[in-house]
Amino acid sequence: MHRLITATTEVVVDASGGAPAILHWGSPLGDIDDSTIARAVERPVARNAIDTVAPLAIVAEHGSGHLGRPGLDGHRPGGRAWSPRFATESAEADGQRLVLRTVDRVAELELLLELELSDVLTVASTLTNTGASRYLLGGLMLGLPLADQAEELLWFTGRWAGEFVVQRSPFTHGTLAVENRSGRSTQEHLPLVFAGTPGFGEWHGEVWGLHLGASANHRMVAEVLPDGRRVVQFGELLHPGEVVLEPGQTYRTPTLYATHAGDGATPASWGFHRHLRARPTHPRSPRPVLVNTWEAVYFDHDLAMLTALADRAAAIGVERYVLDDGWFGSRRDDTSGLGDWVVSPVAHPHGLGPLIDHVRALGMQFGIWVEPEMINPDSDVYRAHPEWALTTDGYEAILSRHQLVLDLANPSAYDHVRDALVDLLGGHHIDFVKWDMNRHHVQASGADGAAGTHAQTAAVHRLLDELRRRFPGVEFESCSSGGGRVDFGMLARTDRVWTSDCNDALERQSIQRGLSMLLPPELMGAHIGPRRAHTTGRTHSLDFRAVTALIGHLGIEWNLLDLSPAELDRLAAYLALHRRLRHLLHHGDAVRFDPVSNGSRPSGQANGVYAADRSEAVIVYAQLRTGDSLTPHRLRLPGLDPDATYGVTLLDPPGLGARASDRQPSWTADGIDLSGRHLAVLGLQLPALDPESAIVLHLERRTRPAPAT
Repeated sequence: MHRLITATTEVVVDASGGAPAILHWGSPLGDIDDSTIARAVERPVARNAIDTVAPLAIVAEHGSGHLGRPGLDGHRPGGRAWSPRFATESAEADGQRLVLRTVDRVAELELLLELELSDVLTVASTLTNTGASRYLLGGLMLGLPLADQAEELLWFTGRWAGEFVVQRSPFTHGTLAVENRSGRSTQEHLPLVFAGTPGFGEWHGEVWGLHLGASANHRMVAEVLPDGRRVVQFGELLHPGEVVLEPGQTYRTPTLYATHAGDGATPASWGFHRHLRARPTHPRSPRPVLVNTWEAVYFDHDLAMLTALADRAAAIGVERYVLDDGWFGSRRDDTSGLGDWVVSPVAHPHGLGPLIDHVRALGMQFGIWVEPEMINPDSDVYRAHPEWALTTDGYEAILSRHQLVLDLANPSAYDHVRDALVDLLGGHHIDFVKWDMNRHHVQASGADGAAGTHAQTAAVHRLLDELRRRFPGVEFESCSSGGGRVDFGMLARTDRVWTSDCNDALERQSIQRGLSMLLPPELMGAHIGPRRAHTTGRTHSLDFRAVTALIGHLGIEWNLLDLSPAELDRLAAYLALHRRLRHLLHHGDAVRFDPVSNGSRPSGQANGVYAADRSEAVIVYAQLRTGDSLTPHRLRLPGLDPDATYGVTLLDPPGLGARASDRQPSWTADGIDLSGRHLAVLGLQLPALDPESAIVLHLERRTRPAPAT
């Protein structure tokens, strides 16, 4: 028996001989001996069942009597070794880390399990073929048990420009299976699930969360077995024949990340956030406010316009300038040029130097867009090397956005892209790369005709790793049609994600809230777009757009040359406000609050950030639609220091978004002092707001009781 323990969580692993199983994952158990734990959770043998209770092994085994989804799917030629049964041969424990070596000598397989508990529980596994014949791997899933009281699931669906849509469903009988075959971690099915006690909310209920750090296809199975036990399994989804282990070869799973909290989904999210912030590569410098040229100029790369845009951006406080699609090859629209990563003599006849020099002379960093995994059939590289496309011979390739996938698992294609990017980054002063990936994998076969997504994903990771080693000062963004590839596998190699291609502030309110369950604010690109959103056609005030983007990694995606002097002044004020607050926004604890409605549907939502020491807070309340009642509800803010007094004010400009014609609560004019306990229990009456508007509350701790003597 092995116990991994932190202040809030304990994991008990039974490795007493058979396949390792987790007996407990939840709150710390305190002073209790191993034998008592084993006896306390020992299950009866059910009538009309097999004579032993199959363990809920980390890799579930059909061969041991588990009648749910097996964790290991594979076989040897002729169908042999299809139902292995592993035994633990060794265990190495080092503090909060546990490594278990298990073997099946009949199936001639070895399975290494690695567990570590810190801010999150991480689980990974390596399968080795120790036999003399090949082993055809269909999948390897890692499973974690959930407590009996975890009777509700929260999971995510979505689409392009509408990512991270929260779904809730009972978790009482049967199986919920989610599968992704898009070739990326995908907008449609974020590899993330939470389970909790019935009706769990942001600040109440016991909650467990699991995320698979897979940048490609994945499978999630949440299952309630006939005997009532609950388990969630995650693994990479492998196409038939995609991974074949020759004698001595290995396969390593993506890492499974898991968090637990006894007091709601917001504290559970902090486990994921703190894990990311503890990475050695996590960005430590203030996140630069950026301007991106895409929705300003699209493919129209006129140097005079681009430099004028830079002048105006610098004047209002922008710190990073990102040149988007259209700078290379024949790329005058989206039909050609992908793969030809050389500066276009048409778009930039004097190269990128004049623009980069101008941007840097203004005191801004320079960034650039690339899409190295893609190729247009109308490109020089495809005409020279059509065999580099990730397609299946004998079939007409299916295009998406006039693109095919470039097979980076092909060494020649990999070298071509790497060398082009090395020339780009080595030959210019570039601080930031927006790394895009804009299409699904469809019938994507490598040079040998086998499915190629697994190898392609490994090659993408390898390429990013190589570029980061060569150019340690360059930051990278993971962008995939917006939020199409958001996972810890990519975040091990990147410094932020592009949250969504949708800059519509109303849509962004729910998109960013959903993703905040996985990522802290500083990793989420949040841009102020044009007044009329190009993805929805909806129009919003500058105030609503700016406040919606305030908490994340702030950017602008708007033609600043079209703004009036008053709009520029207003925008500059918001950038200054963000810079003043980002010490808190990008280091504190991100918080969400359960939506409250006086009627049948929530009409607004509140999110924000608490300082780690609870000395300060910023809360954004957004009125999304009209409510069912004449006046809004009170906003309760749990989780602050209950004995401290906080001064609560509306941030400049006062009354932002409030209806001038309504008589508002008096505190909105001159603030109010309330204790953390009062804010949690009594709450604060919200002002009347127009739909699609927002207010920003600032809380500052004024007094704190002296410690007891």
